[in-house]
Amino acid sequence: MLTLDHLAVVAEDLAAGTAWVEAALGVTMQPGGRHVRYGTHNTLLGLGDDLYLEVITKDPDAAPYDGPTWFGLDDFTGAPRLGNWICQTDDLDAMLCDAPSAVGVPRDLSRGDLAWRITVPDDGSKPYDGAYPTLIQWAQGTHHPARRLADSGCRLLQLSVTHPQADDLRAMLPLDDDRVVLRVGPAGFRAVFDTPQGRRSLG
Repeated sequence: MLTLDHLAVVAEDLAAGTAWVEAALGVTMQPGGRHVRYGTHNTLLGLGDDLYLEVITKDPDAAPYDGPTWFGLDDFTGAPRLGNWICQTDDLDAMLCDAPSAVGVPRDLSRGDLAWRITVPDDGSKPYDGAYPTLIQWAQGTHHPARRLADSGCRLLQLSVTHPQADDLRAMLPLDDDRVVLRVGPAGFRAVFDTPQGRRSLG
């Protein structure tokens, strides 16, 4: 079974992406860290209930990386936007037996005392334009990052994932989260939150 782990806002610049989320939700994000393997960095927002949101971008100060990055960032242009969703599983290998090949292969990553396995296609793309989630399994003994974040007072009410093949994707996903709705339509996302300033959304 899959559960929603975190949401990713993609942007060309970390400061700009962070400012966009803060203005949209009326909250302050926290510093994140760097992902050395893929040359990216992020900021974070705790959403409670083992859920968080990140703004992730390519890191201009990262050492050159010989290969594509992840989350489709090599080809990303334009304004910041919600660009990916990541789902957690307790058995990534078993989940991959029934997942489409486009989801990619598991990569072992770590940062500080955090360790995880995550699916990344060889070309760094997002499967089904991101409509099929990236899959993650946190290493045994690793505390979920959301538990380390200050409570922003924001809670996810609904994540709407649209894609022309949404019906097929729904059948592929053993997802245990009634906040996630897959709809047929042009590829895209919209997340609605309850915030200290009332109901706000990101798309």
